[in-house]
Amino acid sequence: MEESKAVSEVQVDNARLRVTEWRFAPGAATGYHRHEHDYVVVPVADGELELIGPDGGRSRARLERGKSYFRNAGVEHDVINVGADAMTFVEIELKG
Repeated sequence: MEESKAVSEVQVDNARLRVTEWRFAPGAATGYHRHEHDYVVVPVADGELELIGPDGGRSRARLERGKSYFRNAGVEHDVINVGADAMTFVEIELKG
C-alpha cells in the first residue's frame, strides 16, 4: 500500500475549540504529530488505523462510525489508514 497524505479541513477554529475533518485514502497518513489539546474523535466511517508512536511502536485501532473516543493532550503519533476503503473522522480539539 503506497502511503499518501491524509486530507484535513478545519471546519471551526475559535478560542475554545477546533473541529477538523480528516479524510484518508487507503494507505494515507497524517504524518507524525503531537496533540497540544485534549481531543475527541468522531468516526464518520468504519475503518482500521495503524498508530506509530514516538518509540516506533505500532498498534492498530478499529474505528466504528459514530462511536467517539477521547484522548488527553500530549499524544504523539502518526496515523495511517491500513484498511482497503477510505476512512473519515472528525477531530474536536478542546482548547480550554
